[in-house]
Amino acid sequence: MFKVIQKSVGPASLSLLTFKVYASPKKDSPNKNSIRVDELSLYSVPEGQSKYVEEPRTQLEEKISQLRHYCEPYTSWCQEKYFYTKPKMQSIVQWGVDNYEYLQNAPPGFFPRLGVIGFAGLVGLLFARGSKIKKLVYPPGFMGFAASVYYPQQAISFAQASGEILYDWGLRGYIVVEDLWRNFQKPGNVKNPPGNK
Repeated sequence: MFKVIQKSVGPASLSLLTFKVYASPKKDSPNKNSIRVDELSLYSVPEGQSKYVEEPRTQLEEKISQLRHYCEPYTSWCQEKYFYTKPKMQSIVQWGVDNYEYLQNAPPGFFPRLGVIGFAGLVGLLFARGSKIKKLVYPPGFMGFAASVYYPQQAISFAQASGEILYDWGLRGYIVVEDLWRNFQKPGNVKNPPGNK
């Protein structure tokens, strides 16, 4: 066994030795086998002439091309509308997510208050039978009254802001009516009846 190990260790240890080999061409031999650098390239481009030939379009490709040209204005319009409405939709989705998280962690007593306010809206619908104006006024009025009972500070600030807005609208309406009345009262604007000439 010792002989086998000795024979296998000997050649293996020689492979670990490094040494340099210096070779020099003979001065008297002619250099017949010299190769240029471009001949050594493995990725040289062949020298053949290539020509691009377009294949004829099939009837299916023609129809698809016509369909794409026909639909192009509509698709561009849809893309414009999509990019226009995308931020609004994202804000609506974010509002919904925020409300969902608020309802998941609602303060105590929120849902009973919400139920009373909703019930007040239903009572307003019952009292508003028969008239369209009553249907527009009673449910929001009853719900506003119920909400103001539970949230008085917010109701006061809402009433102040909406009061200022209503006053501004009323003032604008008054100015418009006054201008129309003045234009109507001018003597040149009154037309004679058809019987009097």
